Amino acid sequence: MRPHNGFLNPGVLLTGMLLGGAAPAASSQTISYPPARKSDVVDDYHGTRVPDPYRWLEDSDSPETRAWIEAENQITASYLAQIPERATIRQRLTQLWNYPKYGAPFHKAGRYFFFKNDGLQNQSVLYKQASLTADPQVLLDPNLFSEDGTVALSTLAVSEDGRLLAYGTSASGSDWEELHVRDIAAARDRSDHLRWVKFSGASWTRDGQGFFYSRYPEVADKALTSVNRFQKVYYHRLGSDQTQDVLVYERPDQPDWGFNAEVTDDGRYAVLHVWLGTDRRNRVYYLDLKSPKRPRVTGEVVRLLDDFDASYGFIGNDGPVFYFLTDLAAPRKRALAIDTRRPDRARWREVIPQGEDVLEGVRIIHNMFVANYMHDAHSRLRLFALDGRPLKDIDLPTLGAVASISGERKDDKMFFAFTSFLYPTTIFRYDFTSGATSVFKAPALDFDPSGYETKQVFYTSKDGTRVPMFITHKKGIKLDGTNPTYLYGYGGFNISLTPSFSVSLLAWLEMGGVYAMPNLRGGGEYGEDWHQAGMHEQKQNVFDDFIAAAEYLIAQRYTSPAKLAIGGGSNGGLLVGAAITQRPELFGAALPAVGVMDMLRFHKFTIGWAWVTEYGSADSAAQFPYLYKYSPLHNIKPGTRYPATLITTADHDDRVVPGHSFKFAATIQAAQAGPQPVLIEIETKAGHGAGKPTSKIIEEQADRWAFLVKNLGVEAGGGR
Repeated sequence: MRPHNGFLNPGVLLTGMLLGGAAPAASSQTISYPPARKSDVVDDYHGTRVPDPYRWLEDSDSPETRAWIEAENQITASYLAQIPERATIRQRLTQLWNYPKYGAPFHKAGRYFFFKNDGLQNQSVLYKQASLTADPQVLLDPNLFSEDGTVALSTLAVSEDGRLLAYGTSASGSDWEELHVRDIAAARDRSDHLRWVKFSGASWTRDGQGFFYSRYPEVADKALTSVNRFQKVYYHRLGSDQTQDVLVYERPDQPDWGFNAEVTDDGRYAVLHVWLGTDRRNRVYYLDLKSPKRPRVTGEVVRLLDDFDASYGFIGNDGPVFYFLTDLAAPRKRALAIDTRRPDRARWREVIPQGEDVLEGVRIIHNMFVANYMHDAHSRLRLFALDGRPLKDIDLPTLGAVASISGERKDDKMFFAFTSFLYPTTIFRYDFTSGATSVFKAPALDFDPSGYETKQVFYTSKDGTRVPMFITHKKGIKLDGTNPTYLYGYGGFNISLTPSFSVSLLAWLEMGGVYAMPNLRGGGEYGEDWHQAGMHEQKQNVFDDFIAAAEYLIAQRYTSPAKLAIGGGSNGGLLVGAAITQRPELFGAALPAVGVMDMLRFHKFTIGWAWVTEYGSADSAAQFPYLYKYSPLHNIKPGTRYPATLITTADHDDRVVPGHSFKFAATIQAAQAGPQPVLIEIETKAGHGAGKPTSKIIEEQADRWAFLVKNLGVEAGGGR
């Protein structure tokens, strides 16, 4: 489970209003929450009886649940409609969002391909270009997939000869994909159509006659909630029906294993990454295709790395020598070379050793290693020869993050996207021949960053751990405790939060708001040790780090509890839920999105079982106690004054099923003792966040930040 773009963007408040001033007033509305039936369901966990009175809300399609959803949405819509600033918020967001956005181009067989969004298009459009100076032509416009923009482009793979594009579509934010094939010259689809694909890529054989992909068995009923197991690797030949696809590899003895097949650049091998849930450790197998011109897609699958002892990411190969990025005996990662003819460990060769910084990624471009490092949660870019000799560092414009890198082994140039809180995502071109870096595409938008600043501070968590945090705000703000502040966090699954540009953040900054983003344990900012310090029985460290960040902001007079809002999505929704149930008095408002709120039953739906490697499982007598101790749903206490809370989820979320948020909302509404509203907004035709159309993102952001405007206390007037 990973964070998605529907809620990784920081919050927004808006110009035309002045944040600060009077203390927040309790809502003048008297909210009568929808009645929610309490059942007598009780589960016995290793001798501990745990009630689950709202179990019926797990069935999002039942008439009773649909009636509850409709009633909750009506109450929330009515509440938000009475906030007069909401329309202005939406207007300013729309204005800020309306500028061209580019992705880094990639090169294949003499053509360039890139994504562009004109500004307010629901989905970015894929273009093709004969050269970097030629006129671009539309290759694939996802905005034509559906009238409302809720069908998105997902998987993307161009054949080696540049003739064909394999692409995936996802409807309403679901993880399920359907794969298609498009003729690139004609910009028309062929007859190929594959279903029941999830958590898969597509990788063409060198001859361009087909591609490898992974799929699950067909789901007869409840595809959005049924558990996903028994993934298999197939090879699809062009023009054939899916029923004729060749089964390449399966493990019926290991129903929880997943697979992703990747054909090497030279076309000789298909490398199989074998994964188990969200565990960083993986296995690596390979199939020798014998000849790139006439590949054999069946045969012996060689188990090259089968000990499940570390993470191994395939970088590339020189014939039978495979390069891997690994954390084996290196929590900050290193690069190894393994000769598949003599694969015993004694013969492994270290190419790039572990350093002080985290080695996030390595690619082979222009016959050299391009290494992306992370230093205190921001990027450094370095070049190495294939024998590991350091060559040079590539200068970056400011403290920020390299968001993506594109380039192939024989290319003379590469492209990379760079971003930071006050630096709109810009595409740079690096020329390996001259060693020069130049701006390729720079966005132009209605925002002047010169009046704002980002600083990185370090604070001390509950157990004495030093934790970094980025703080962004208008220059010259007064540290008098009155600044509305939005604190965003994630803290899990080895995911690193690095500086990134968000349109939503701009409006918040324009109004004098403070944005804070701590790098909590559980993430990958300092390598695997940092990750493991926030998982399983140590998960409480993540919540302690987040709470300590809030206390730091208050102690340093950036803000006060009444002016402090917190937010996060997915695993970050769990974070927010835990924070408000453990320290409800510390926050003025909370925005948990698509959160994992029921830590005792998360593994019983879709891919939830995969998170057991991160969280643990209530099925374990040893792990149940710590899960029960922090599970947000089970730590709501009746008669408590909880902060103003707007829970958001989607009825098509098949990553974190909406029952988590449904049960959490019903429980906390019944428990709320204070006047602060506790609302839930349930999006229809949307999922966990990936591929969400621009129009829906703007609407959701406007609703969320209108909610904060009302509950953090805002005076009219002011301006940019």
